[in-house]
Amino acid sequence: MPAATAVIRDATHTDLGAIAAIYSHYVTETVVTFEEVPPTVDDWARRLAELTDRGLPFLVAEVAEVAEEVPGDTRRTVAGYAYAGPWRPKPAYRHTAEDAIYLAPGRTGAGLGAALLGALLTRCAEAGVRQVVAVIADSGSDASAALHRRFGFTPAGTLAGVGRKHGRWIDTHLMQRDLTTGTDPQTEPDRRSPRDGR
Repeated sequence: MPAATAVIRDATHTDLGAIAAIYSHYVTETVVTFEEVPPTVDDWARRLAELTDRGLPFLVAEVAEVAEEVPGDTRRTVAGYAYAGPWRPKPAYRHTAEDAIYLAPGRTGAGLGAALLGALLTRCAEAGVRQVVAVIADSGSDASAALHRRFGFTPAGTLAGVGRKHGRWIDTHLMQRDLTTGTDPQTEPDRRSPRDGR
């Protein structure tokens, strides 16, 4: 399904079941996340509340599908999600976020990841985030790194063998995007932080 037919919007509590199901696949079947137990809907509700309280974006990609039970009728389905979370808990990191983007199995290659990441970066900039970090597990696929490169992320280092999952050691690749393009980070006035409520 082309990304043009997707609606990118803020996540709501009614989306959390779909979000939990999407992420559960990646937790149990892949190494792209280092979690080993899928978070529950209640866990996702807490994450959504925390990010909302911090002023950070949590978005979903919603697509129209033909409803099998009613021929010719359509329904909206969450096909992916993205959010920006704190990069580190210490206060001086409050202007830096880490992104996360997940698509439902079978939804890759249709432009949804790009639609989500583009919207997420815009919302991060509006929230006062200056730097966005992507932590990409070495799953054997370049898809996530390629997507981030398209949006101006540059390599920031590799952490070798920092995770162990499904019987193997996994590297993580760090990528970074400066959202202050064209400004000097050392002299730019302090903007409202999404994390400290100033």
